[in-house]
Amino acid sequence: MKRPDDAGVYKISDELAIIQTVDFFTPIVDDPYWFGQIAATNALSDVYAMGGEPKTAMNLVGFPLKTMELSVLRRIIEGGLDKMKEANVVLVGGHSVEDNELKYGLSVTGFVHPDKLWSKHQLQKNDQLILTKPVGTGIINTAIKGGLASGPVVDDVTQLMAQLNRQAADVMKAYPVHACTDITGFGLLGHIAEMVVGSGFSIEIESGRVPFIKEAIEYAAMGLFPAGAYKNKAFRISMVEFSKMVDPIICDMLFDPQTSGGLLFCVAQKYAEKAVDDLISNSCHESAVIGKVVNDHSEKIYVCE
Repeated sequence: MKRPDDAGVYKISDELAIIQTVDFFTPIVDDPYWFGQIAATNALSDVYAMGGEPKTAMNLVGFPLKTMELSVLRRIIEGGLDKMKEANVVLVGGHSVEDNELKYGLSVTGFVHPDKLWSKHQLQKNDQLILTKPVGTGIINTAIKGGLASGPVVDDVTQLMAQLNRQAADVMKAYPVHACTDITGFGLLGHIAEMVVGSGFSIEIESGRVPFIKEAIEYAAMGLFPAGAYKNKAFRISMVEFSKMVDPIICDMLFDPQTSGGLLFCVAQKYAEKAVDDLISNSCHESAVIGKVVNDHSEKIYVCE
């Protein structure tokens, strides 16, 4: 049985394969324009995680017509369309339904050369893991819902979630990437677990090297974890071994569900430092090596300080 990946791939010819993905969710910020931006960014991310170029998209909308002004929907669509234009993606249609709960997202089609496709399942011994965005958006969004996040924090995390993974993917195409995935709803450890299962290897994460949103650590210390973090932990905790030196708050933050998180790359050790430098030089400012693949066939995730 073939192991699942971030998106579906269909080979057209020896030179071309198409990547197909779909993603939508309910609002995570109050501003409809920025919600559209973030939802579009999130949907496009799986194509970048497969090494592809998104080309076309279709809108997916659930809208409470009886309780919400159409101007709200207009701004959401504008936000999504502007993000698609930034990504050089053409909107070719879509579908909307009346729904009691607002939802928005995209169905996306991308192109990739079959020989240049990235998968999350090709780990190799001593590979270094490079993460391109900081962790903590789930916690920040919980603080926003609780009215505890300041204006600057809201602005910063909104910009972060609306940042395309296009630049990171473009930089890493210059390197022999063994595996890649994007970090979204299952949290950092949840998505790492998907890489590990069936690989024949384990992964060691240095928690002190993981980039976190500073304010997320403060909110986490106040107990502001989303419910999804606890679900993620319950699902994957049997695969994870934490060093006693790691702060329990940090342990839980590694399960924080991310919205439109960064890409996680596995590359040979000799390329890792140069790749991080190139990422930082190309607007992926908090990119960092956070761990490595180890020759341990138990398929575990070891988290040290």
